[in-house]
Amino acid sequence: MIALDLSKQDIAMLSVDDIANLAGRLEQDDYNNPFEALQDWHLLRAIAFQRQELIEPYIYLLDLETYDES
Repeated sequence: MIALDLSKQDIAMLSVDDIANLAGRLEQDDYNNPFEALQDWHLLRAIAFQRQELIEPYIYLLDLETYDES
């Protein structure tokens, strides 16, 4: 499992396979507790900000929506 507290340098070193494994865990949603799922979701979100090209096939897992806050 990839640690949540990855630095920018660590995220830069992640491979396509690392992201596929992370996304696979999120898709299966077979966690021991909800906090493990939340940790993976936050990690995928952090990767999206720094390496968007890696998460493009899995962007649906982030369920990002644009909200009009005004």
